[in-house]
Formats: sequence, structure tokens, C-alpha cells
Amino acid sequence: MVAPLRVGIAGLGTVGAAVVRLIEEQARTLSARSGRGIRVVAVTARSKAKKRTLDLRGIDWVKSPLALANNPRIDCFVELMGGSGEPALSAIEAALKNGKSVVTANKALIAKHGLRLARAAEKHGGALNFEAAVGAAIPVIKTLREGLAGTGVNRVYGILNGTCNYILTRMEQEGLSFAECLKDAQRLGYAEANPSFDVDGHDTAQKLAILASLAFGTKVAQSAVYVEGISSIAPEDLRAADELGYRVKLLGVAVRTPKGIEQRVHPTMVPKSSSIAQVMGVTNAVTIDGEGIPAITLVGPGAGGAATASAVVADIADVARGIRAKPFGRPVDRLRDTKKAPMERHEGGYYIRLMARDLPGTVAKIATRLAKEKISLESVVQRHPEGVDATDAAKKASPVPVILITYATSEDAIHRALEAVQRDKVISGRPQVIRIEKN
Repeated sequence: MVAPLRVGIAGLGTVGAAVVRLIEEQARTLSARSGRGIRVVAVTARSKAKKRTLDLRGIDWVKSPLALANNPRIDCFVELMGGSGEPALSAIEAALKNGKSVVTANKALIAKHGLRLARAAEKHGGALNFEAAVGAAIPVIKTLREGLAGTGVNRVYGILNGTCNYILTRMEQEGLSFAECLKDAQRLGYAEANPSFDVDGHDTAQKLAILASLAFGTKVAQSAVYVEGISSIAPEDLRAADELGYRVKLLGVAVRTPKGIEQRVHPTMVPKSSSIAQVMGVTNAVTIDGEGIPAITLVGPGAGGAATASAVVADIADVARGIRAKPFGRPVDRLRDTKKAPMERHEGGYYIRLMARDLPGTVAKIATRLAKEKISLESVVQRHPEGVDATDAAKKASPVPVILITYATSEDAIHRALEAVQRDKVISGRPQVIRIEKN
């Protein structure tokens, strides 16, 4: 008989507790699939005295994560504490140096120190698995690292933050403001008390940096990701998108271009016909465009105790099977440097909403400024407020929304044209600009 894999878990929050339960409940199935048993033999957490709905009888309580990582009784160290630094970093490094395998759901740590930890795993022979760090139950890490090992990837993009997708879904379906939807998301537990990490796009950026490394063989570099959040999105943008055949999503996009690998996080208009546009609420999705195959879209729960625990236990099962894949799909020394691609060089279509003075020649002047930058317009829509006569509005020169959809152009051309329009004093306020991502 093969001895069972002995697991030590650091962190007994929602995910850690779910992992302990899942290993217990699925013991026979895991043993059959892995070829050996899997047992939780030791745990640690901030407070031993905290009341938990877990039966920890027969499981050792260790005083600290570092002590657990150095515990000779465990074969696999599972880190579920979170945080981009200590104590997670030192504990994982200690476990790897002891020849143990490591499973973590810590996206922040992998985005910041993933290469350092992968190098330690390579040197000492243990596995470093982090499927749950991106998309929870969606198996996107294994898909990129193993399932598509023989396929060149041209683009990977997706909805990687359920909080933002929930807010945008509610805004679209109910016509609510960003502030109203955020408050409700906090009440329901989908958003933190301080939601900036989610709504400003940084959570998505960490996950995208990991996916880009796996997809393109580059070093993980969150600093190379352009980041823009969703707080500027207004209900009128979502109504306009709907009428034009689009839906607004916060996307993380990594794409191979002639200028290098472009990595960006920002609100994006996607065609309603696309798979990604159908993903609503707190659900996550990732689309992979590979050479010679149709696009693959993986959809599922991107957060939550049960979903994250499912991915963690799958990684533990791989350790039990003896699988030792390179953490980022290839040796660390063969990963290429990543440079931040300037967004000014980005090329694509744009949605632009302007509050224009309702005077003769205003739209023509705006179009002239765009034409000077060689920007072609696919459509122009000028709206007058409901119940206001167009002639009366013109007499008062009240600002009215003008919506422009451009054909593919460069980001810097858009910026130059809109700066010129603002200097002409034919609009009020700042223009709203949303990038368009085609299928």
C-alpha cells in the first residue's frame, strides 16, 4: 500500500475550512483517483480559540505557519492565509526548501513572488500549484499550462472579478448608478468595506499577470499591466452600449502584438453575440484564442469557499499523483522579460460619449478634429433629453450627449483628438472613453 499524502493547512477561514471538509467527504474518491489516500494531519491559524464548525480531532494544531512548513510529519503544505508578503512567503519558501510540495490560492503572492517561489520549487523538487489563485473553480491554469501546451496562444482575456461583474450587471439590468450597486454589493458580501482593490481593477491585474506568464512564456509582472477601474461607468453608457449591440464588462486582456505582449485591465465593450458578454452576476469567464483552434471560453464561479476549495483539492490530488509540472509551464530561466506596453500604442475601436453644446456646427467641428487624426467614425448619435424640443435646446445651447463609435485607431490619436475638442470649448466636462474588444 502507498502511504497517504499528509497535508498541513495554514489558514482556516472560509476556504481552509471548506478544504478540510472536502478532503474528509471525498476521501474514497480522492484515493481512487490519486492512487493513494489524502489526509489532513496538521493545521494552523491565527486563533486556536476561535469557534469553528470543524471536527479537528486527530489533527495536530501547530503554533505558526513557519512551524507547519518545517513539520516533518507533512508532505504537502497548503497556504490559505492570503497576503502578498509575510507570513505566507517565508512559510512557502521553507516548505519548498524542505522538499515539500505547496498548494496555494494566493494570487497576490504569486503575482509578486511567483518566480522566486517557482525557482525554489524547481531547485528542491516539490510542486508549486496555484489553480485556485485565478478563477477559483475554473481550470484555466491547467488549461494554459498543460491542456494547450502544444498550442500557441494569441490572446487570453476574461472577466476575472465577480464583484465588478455583479455591479455592471445590476447597473445594466436595473438602470442603477455605480454607487447604488456598490453599496448593495457590500451589503450582500460581494464587495469589501474598502472595495477599491476590486473596483479599481487591481485584483484583475494580479490574475491577468499570472495568466499572461502562462500563455506567453513571460515573467510575471503586475507592473506591466495597464489598469483602469469601473467607477466612471454611468447608466447612460450601459444604455448606449445595449442600443449599439454591446455590453460593458471589466476585462483583463493579454494579447500578442507586433510590439510585444500587451496587458491591460479596463472597462470594455464586447459584442452581445460573444460568449463573454453572456456572463452575468458574480460569475467569471476566461477566453483563450489559440492558433489553429476556435476560441475556448471557460465559465464558472470565480470565488467563494466551495469553488476555491474545489480547485485547491484538485491541486492536492495532483501532488498525490506525483505530478510535478513547471509552475509557469516552463523553467523560470526560460521565461522572457516583460515590458509594459504603452497604452498609447493600443489599437482598436472606441466608444466616446461627449456632452456637446447644442449649436450648429458643433458635431462637424468634433468630426473635423477626429478626421485630422485619421480617425474614422462607424456611427454618430446625438440625443436630446426626453421632453425637450430640439429647437429650444439649441437656443439655450444646452449640452446634449453625442455618442461616437470609431473604427480601429490608436489610443494616442484618440487622446490628441479629444484634447483638441476640449480646447475648442464645444463640450463640457471630460469625455467618456470605453475601448471596444471584438471577438
